[in-house]
Amino acid sequence: MDAVSTDSSDPASRRNGGSARSRTTGRRAPRPTRRAGTRATPQPTNGEGARVPSAPPAVTRAAASTDLPEDRYLNRELSWLDFNARVLAIAEDRSQPVLERARFLAIFASNLDEFYMVRVAGLKRREETGLSVRSADGLTPHEQLTRISARNQDLVEKLSRVFLDELLPELEAHGVRILRWSELAAADQGRLTRYFEDHIFPVLTPLAVDPAHPFPYISGLSLNLAVTVADPDAGIKRFARVKVPDNVPRLIRVESDREIEHATFLPLEELIAAHLGKLFPGMQVAEHHIFRVTRNADLEVEEDRDEDLLQAMERELARRRFGPPVRLEVTDTMSETMLELLLRELEVDQHDVVEVKGLLDLSCLFQLDRLQRPDLKNPPYVPATHPAFAEGQTPKSIFSTLREGDVLVHHPYDSFSTSVQRFIEQAAADPHVLAIKQTLYRTSGDSPIVNALIDAAEAGKQVVALVELKARFDEQANIQWARTLERAGVHVVYGLVGLKTHCKTALVVRQEGSTIRRYCHLGTGNYNPKTARIYEDLGLLTASPEIGADLTDLFNVLTGYARHGEYRRILVSPQGIRNGIVERVEAETELARRGEPCGIRMKVNSLVDEQIIDALYRASLAGVPVRIVVRGICALKAGVEGLSDNIEVRSILGRFLEHSRVFHFAGLDEHWIGSADMMHRNLDRRIETQVRVTDPKLTAQLDELLDSALHPSTRCWVLNAKGDWEASPRSSGEQVRDHQVEMLRQHGAKVS
Repeated sequence: MDAVSTDSSDPASRRNGGSARSRTTGRRAPRPTRRAGTRATPQPTNGEGARVPSAPPAVTRAAASTDLPEDRYLNRELSWLDFNARVLAIAEDRSQPVLERARFLAIFASNLDEFYMVRVAGLKRREETGLSVRSADGLTPHEQLTRISARNQDLVEKLSRVFLDELLPELEAHGVRILRWSELAAADQGRLTRYFEDHIFPVLTPLAVDPAHPFPYISGLSLNLAVTVADPDAGIKRFARVKVPDNVPRLIRVESDREIEHATFLPLEELIAAHLGKLFPGMQVAEHHIFRVTRNADLEVEEDRDEDLLQAMERELARRRFGPPVRLEVTDTMSETMLELLLRELEVDQHDVVEVKGLLDLSCLFQLDRLQRPDLKNPPYVPATHPAFAEGQTPKSIFSTLREGDVLVHHPYDSFSTSVQRFIEQAAADPHVLAIKQTLYRTSGDSPIVNALIDAAEAGKQVVALVELKARFDEQANIQWARTLERAGVHVVYGLVGLKTHCKTALVVRQEGSTIRRYCHLGTGNYNPKTARIYEDLGLLTASPEIGADLTDLFNVLTGYARHGEYRRILVSPQGIRNGIVERVEAETELARRGEPCGIRMKVNSLVDEQIIDALYRASLAGVPVRIVVRGICALKAGVEGLSDNIEVRSILGRFLEHSRVFHFAGLDEHWIGSADMMHRNLDRRIETQVRVTDPKLTAQLDELLDSALHPSTRCWVLNAKGDWEASPRSSGEQVRDHQVEMLRQHGAKVS
């Protein structure tokens, strides 16, 4: 998606907008037993060059306690709203170029849509079915929904103020305007009227509501006009709905000359509203208002019942359109009579109504990113080719490079196309390659990765692609990819029943003389060259025999009936990753108790899992310094006296979406990267992988990344002991570091 979106990873832009106001207004987790993918608690080693403090901090007095307080977690849903508030804060930042600020408003709106479609929908389903399961912080579904509503009301009202009072005037000052129909010149109105008659009018279908015409189905996230028309002869008023078409641009460019620097836009619904008389000839348009419905979009597939998962997913995708409403957005000018009709016909509770001042669905601001106004955007950059893959006078294959040593690539600073993509393409073209096995969670619409797999299959190679059909909001695209791959002769599998396959792994088997050698890629991000330019991710390319054996075992689990117990250099969920992380946290805790050097640093998208959080609390109580970078949700309370004194949590948002997961256990001298976040769904209901990075040159790269993200002067938000996120304080005269700009510089990416 975008630089700070939620990680549904590049779902189609979903919309929200304007300013809004509502019409109304655990216990301690047991230590897990050791299972597959873990090993015995590692023996501590000091390791040369390990970044450890000279001495651990003093042990907190409460460390001797065997119990942790019951109120030790933050609510995950409210924490997510705090994350989206940080997105909105970037849109408020006047130091950002104005079109970047507009893009962050669009990201905020799109994020919020998905939050309602999935998280709020899930809470509503629990409330309606009477499930009294409380969240980790002790709230019932009803209590969470009430707090979400209040928090969201504040955020969306703030969104309106930023859009109407700050962004629109600044855009206009730079020659970019979004106007209403009444604000257009007569010549522009005439030209747009002809555009309406030629391009819009033919696709509009007004749907009347009367005894012969039932209330029409309103699809989720569609923009609609609720219209009241009057029969001048009979004196009867009727309701009609006009859907705003979603296959034409939402913001219509007014100027006929698109080459000029200045740009004026008219929202499509304004154009339709100005010409409603043409849709209802002989009738009088009494009133019209814009509204929008958000529906439950979560899928429920009974995999143990459905014999064909692909057909089951297609069936559920068709049903998604008819999910129950979870939110109704209306303009603040809508009459009470019209609202009551919508509430009744849509079966929406009035507590789920949000009034919007200004435009509904501000994700339309993504359109402004297409403007050729480099003066109003961040300067473009060109990712650097990793030095290991730079073309010299005698170009080497990626395989010969990996035989010399492992390579760690860091996207988007290191080019995806000249590293990971080239790895798969060379494997497809190499006559010595016997097999390619790869997981595909999300990929681009014109995927060079998929094309390479097709080429490999057509060349007679053994090709296996595990396509995850349940990748949320990419289900339809993945169904199409699965069929395309199958037609080309690729062996397509859909993973394990009841589990999503979220790991990012590729295995290439190559004949080299009398030897079979395996080459591997394990990453934190998807095989998607488009998102690789805006998502920050890491990938390990290696010819390690141990990792090659691990991936061989893993693919046998994914494609067959194998039940593998132990891996060598990777951790695999379910079971393996949580257990492996907790064991290593406990090992650092033991080092602290013995007074030996220790420390934990981690970088994740979300930190929710209670067992891992509790392990970190105990580590803090023992004196382990814990420093965490989390982009989104964090249920851990940081800096609380007697609980988490030694834990610091910060969040970095910016031009790129911070997506990599990195773990550093300083006392053990271990570095890990992987695909899993510290959330229940990743650790219990997904196949995920974490791989240990051992090459000192590569661990130094990971240390540099963490050092930069955790640098005292890096621009970030810090989680305080009250559970609030604050912009990091700055000393007078201190220069603010931008972590992502620093990474661009370190990797040699060209910024123009």
